[in-house]
Amino acid sequence: MPQAVQMTYPLSHYIEVLEAAGVLRCAPQDADDIQIAFATDDSRAAVPGTLFVCKGAAFKSDYLVGAIEAGAVAYVSETDYDVDAPCLLVDNIRLTLAVLADTAYAHPSGRVQVCAFTGTKGKTTSAYYLKSVLDEHARRCGCHTAGLFSSIEFDDGVDAGISKLTTPEAFQLERQLANAVESGIEHVVMEASSQALKYDRTACVEFAVGAFTNIGEDHISPIEHPTFEDYFSSKLKLFAQSRAAVVNLDMDHVDRVLDAAQACERVVTYSLEDEHADVYAGQLTHTDRGIVARVRTPRFTDDVLVATPVKFNISNALGAIACAEALGIEREAIVHGFEHLRVPGRMELYPTESGRIVGVVDFAHNGMSLETMLRDLHENYPDRELAVVFGATGGKGVDRRETMGIAAGKFADRIVITEDDPGPEDPADICDTIAHFVEEQGNHAWQIVLDREEAIRTCVRETTRPAVVIVTGKGHETRMLRKSGSEPCRADGPMLQEALAAFEAGEL
Repeated sequence: MPQAVQMTYPLSHYIEVLEAAGVLRCAPQDADDIQIAFATDDSRAAVPGTLFVCKGAAFKSDYLVGAIEAGAVAYVSETDYDVDAPCLLVDNIRLTLAVLADTAYAHPSGRVQVCAFTGTKGKTTSAYYLKSVLDEHARRCGCHTAGLFSSIEFDDGVDAGISKLTTPEAFQLERQLANAVESGIEHVVMEASSQALKYDRTACVEFAVGAFTNIGEDHISPIEHPTFEDYFSSKLKLFAQSRAAVVNLDMDHVDRVLDAAQACERVVTYSLEDEHADVYAGQLTHTDRGIVARVRTPRFTDDVLVATPVKFNISNALGAIACAEALGIEREAIVHGFEHLRVPGRMELYPTESGRIVGVVDFAHNGMSLETMLRDLHENYPDRELAVVFGATGGKGVDRRETMGIAAGKFADRIVITEDDPGPEDPADICDTIAHFVEEQGNHAWQIVLDREEAIRTCVRETTRPAVVIVTGKGHETRMLRKSGSEPCRADGPMLQEALAAFEAGEL
């Protein structure tokens, strides 16, 4: 199926929408005479009739010159460059990008139901859960399966691939939404990151449902969010663009989230603890196939099997069910939508045939996620050793070294600290810092093994009794960020599987 095509407008149309958005400073006269067939912020994509957008701190005037040489007939910028092309001067280039992209693709989110998850943890799992329910609905109705824009992968019905950002930049996002419309997709499920909301990548997207999973301290750094307040308020922007709000009543700061959700036409709440929530599960039963939750919604009460070993994923499932309720999805699709779902790198189970070790691969990469997971696994497997392999990123999220070290120190019986995207920093220094906070919890059962694959093998090899071996932080990822840049690496799942197989065969 071909890519969605942009609308052709006179330049005056773009001037009008920028003026309405309150970002236009000045514009050329006689703009009706200039026809715009394509708008982009990528000079390499410029063609005759292009409106080119100059963006970014690293922007070079050479990009603009190249775009004009390729056929750009006008440009949009916060700076008036000395080039032979009309200029639309604006004050806020980030919001401008969203407005122009949405206009060029004729507001695609108004023609497809977009459901977005934000929160500190659980966004990806929740997105996959809701997609699974919507795909079950699609199979029953004979319509197209749901689109997905996640931190792992994207599929818009025309293009599919590995994601570079949790939430794409505005032109890519609007193109993917337009592709979804073109391919006949009824629902798109996406993650809305705090950065995307803060910097207006999603500013013109109309959300059928906006869901808030939880809030905790993460992404607080000079290059992300300078304060928790900045982080939290960025996420709350989601509700200003959503018709329905979905809110987890079990989260911290829930009153403030509920207050922001009042901007929406409808609010649907969910909880594992508060029976007054619209969507509630008070009875959980652990089985070999996962957890069976007795779920009550405004329309039905039924057992729902979720293929997960941990309670906190039932919260993510309830959030997906609440979104499905807001969308009016039928009961059967909700009840059966979770049974065979596997989320890449998220609570993936690798049990050995002997039952001696239960392997778990997860993407938990902050203290909040790690503590929740370890506490839950300790509750579900009280007689097993909890052994964990993890590290922390370099160059950003510096607080994770402390929060993850504290979480592991509190709940893990054995800890192997290793490399995890050290970026510009020395991974040994990062690991030493983590170890310091582990020690502060009175936990001395730790070691540092910088090579990630050897760390996993070490953790498995040194198991002396029935155990749960958890590898967390990288999940499905196959690139490691080091000083030299992004380098290939193996995903955690295959490495853990091989170590477990060698352990079972007595070869480790």
